[in-house]
Amino acid sequence: MARPDSGPLKQQAPGLSLSVATERWPIVGGFTISRGAKQEAVVVVATITGGEHTGRGECVPYERYGETVADTVSAIEACAPRIAGGLTRAELASRLPAGAARNALDCALWDLEAKRSGRSAAELAGLGALAPVLTAFTISLGAPETMAVQARQANAHALLKLKLGGDGDEERLAAVRAAAPDARLIVDANEAWRPETLEGLVACAAAAGVELIEQPLAAHADDVLRDIEHRVPICADESIHDRASLERVAALYDAVNIKLDKTGGLTEALAVASSARALGLKIMVGSMVATSLSMAPAFLVAQGADFADLDGPLLLARDRVPGLTYEGGLVFPPAPELWG
Repeated sequence: MARPDSGPLKQQAPGLSLSVATERWPIVGGFTISRGAKQEAVVVVATITGGEHTGRGECVPYERYGETVADTVSAIEACAPRIAGGLTRAELASRLPAGAARNALDCALWDLEAKRSGRSAAELAGLGALAPVLTAFTISLGAPETMAVQARQANAHALLKLKLGGDGDEERLAAVRAAAPDARLIVDANEAWRPETLEGLVACAAAAGVELIEQPLAAHADDVLRDIEHRVPICADESIHDRASLERVAALYDAVNIKLDKTGGLTEALAVASSARALGLKIMVGSMVATSLSMAPAFLVAQGADFADLDGPLLLARDRVPGLTYEGGLVFPPAPELWG
């Protein structure tokens, strides 16, 4: 089980009660991207209780977006009086900005509504029966030969996502393709490529049969995407957060990576997906490295998405019980005991 950072911080008030807990979940072998490495997933869980029913939501504060665990916990706790008074998801969106804190509360409210109504979150969202989703399996950034070994060992997964870092990416792509000739590939540079090397790396990715390139350039320097040939579809990640950023992104990218920790929860994520489709953008549904409690609401957005990257629990030494079921590269709908 996870090692709690501290005991739940509970604030009691008439009506609903809110508790917040920080948890640490070890990652198998560590997780490395262009920005650095980590050995554990630090998640914040919001729990809203009313009578016999409880709703939960999990988020991952991300330093890249100026978030800290302490600030996220404080922002969630500050909503306790409003939660007790019956705060709605629409009201929540007006009180907290898009980000991790709002995500945890929004997903907890969805879960609570599902439990109280006896209807699934998918039904409440107007979705049909949920179907299994093919998820990418992530290969951490490393030496070409190391990534090749990991790709070969991941032969049960039809879709691999390679974390890249700029220098040496041509060798990484060649090594992984040789090790996994039949695998579908997507790559994620996490803003590490440079404008002067962009076209050459896109050509290299095309030659390797890559199907999608995530966020090759820094979010503040991606205007150059307007002027190059997209030999491989290019997907915005750090450049897209919620609907407010869609119009600019649509002029530069072919796809968007929707993450609930960026949008501020399932409510906005569903709206972003709908608006992105209307703009002709492909949709990828992603997540941070986290437990099945984070993946479960994202699973709803992944229905009908072009790509899904919901492998976070597979990267952990252990997951929640019950967690999501993964088989042969597919992830299956969550049980109500987990979420929704």
